[in-house]
Amino acid sequence: MKKSLVAVGVIVALGVVWTGTAWYTGKQLEGRMAEMVGNANAVLKKASPEAGLTLSYQDYHRGLFHSSMQLVIKPTAGMTSAILKPDQSIVFNEIIDHGPFPFAQLKKFNLLPSMASVHTTLVNNPTTKPLFDITKGLSFIDAQTRIGYSGDTSSDIDLLPLDYVKGEEKVAFSGGQFKADVDGKGDKISIRGEAQSGLVNTSNEYGQHVQMTFNGIKTEGDSSRSEFIERIGSQKASIEKLAISVEGKEMAVVEGLSINAKSELQEDKKHLSGQIDYTLNSLKVQNQDIGSGKLTLKIGNLDGAAVQEFSNKYNAESQKLLADPATAQNPEAYQQQIVELFAANLPLLLKGDPVITVAPLSWKNAKGESSFNLSLFLKDPALTTTEPTTPEEQLNRVVKSLDSKLVIPVDMATAFMTQVAQLEGYQPAEAAKLAEQQIKGLAAMGQMFRVTTMEDNKVVSSLQYANGQVTLNGQKMPLSDLLGMFGMPGIDDQSAPAPELEAPATPATPAVPQQ
Repeated sequence: MKKSLVAVGVIVALGVVWTGTAWYTGKQLEGRMAEMVGNANAVLKKASPEAGLTLSYQDYHRGLFHSSMQLVIKPTAGMTSAILKPDQSIVFNEIIDHGPFPFAQLKKFNLLPSMASVHTTLVNNPTTKPLFDITKGLSFIDAQTRIGYSGDTSSDIDLLPLDYVKGEEKVAFSGGQFKADVDGKGDKISIRGEAQSGLVNTSNEYGQHVQMTFNGIKTEGDSSRSEFIERIGSQKASIEKLAISVEGKEMAVVEGLSINAKSELQEDKKHLSGQIDYTLNSLKVQNQDIGSGKLTLKIGNLDGAAVQEFSNKYNAESQKLLADPATAQNPEAYQQQIVELFAANLPLLLKGDPVITVAPLSWKNAKGESSFNLSLFLKDPALTTTEPTTPEEQLNRVVKSLDSKLVIPVDMATAFMTQVAQLEGYQPAEAAKLAEQQIKGLAAMGQMFRVTTMEDNKVVSSLQYANGQVTLNGQKMPLSDLLGMFGMPGIDDQSAPAPELEAPATPATPAVPQQ
């Protein structure tokens, strides 16, 4: 009897503690909501000012074990959003189970104490109604987020499978699963997920039936807040296959497309570096195997403080442009002013004497592989106080050295141009003959103008530059001579005629500079 009373007493005591803690954590969460939304807006504004969006919350109702509210995404006041119109909004319902052991969390056998568990679904409103029409009234997004007492969040996000048919239009989607983890301060973010397949059938502007399918989309990334830029880290994205057909005829198939990007602080903690790798395993156009390609681009020695200054100025000015209705409603004018804005602030990025490397940019088919490699060492033009009067001085203000090489196998280029001609409607024999003529002509012209040489049936061009001295295909010359080869006058003589080139006696066997 006494043991029973003790057991009942313990259960009652635990119930009181649980109830009191749930009430406390619910109140604590309410008090921090404004702060959390404010932090989210600060990140959104800094990372994507061009989006022109603001996050807010409304209708917060706190209960003992559960609370509810709505998160609202709207265009920022006074700005034109690139995503939403002024009268549009995206709204999410948030159902919050209070800790320390939220019921939704217990259902998944997660026994770790937490402040709350939040269930997120999309609200059907005029903006999202087309999506609800496709999902037959269900929320396309369903997310469950665990909020720790330290403020850490862990979200499991499910995208609903779709199967929609209306006349000639069809949308099918396997659904997707994504996971996002964010620490309490928002310093560290981890996102990963995948979607198996999808299909879209529609009509283009010419009334043709277009079908697009994809398989195996994956993404994975980890980032952390940086002292100089918003975030540094790594991000991977890949797609196994993407196919596009028109009127039932396969137009293009992309296989094995992947992007791998990485940014980090260098050892001195003052400079930044980054690398991005593109890989394409196969490209087929109208059932022809065009080949595969890859690109590795590296940027190093970016001055962190200068990058931060560039980012602040660029973001501030771009927001001013978006706030101007006349500019925001004219895409061409906006793009032109954005380019001008970028160019005006570009010298800031040269403060750390950055290094740009392309190693390689390549394309490969059954007959060979073409490649381009580049190593470019830049420097801060602000360190040069005198006004440049020669091409050498102009270039030396921003370039320490350059080393590049282009290699194109003739057989590879001929096969590629043959495929291009066939895609344009030529018969195979005619396409092969035309391609051979084109490649031979281009190779001869390149040798005639001394910009390329022939080595082992490959068109080769190499260019090095340092301290005003150019080496083109092994031949040294001043920069002014190189500019003159292309009819470009020097800075100190804008009206000077270009020097005449000495053409070879026979175009079929052009003169090759001595190596």
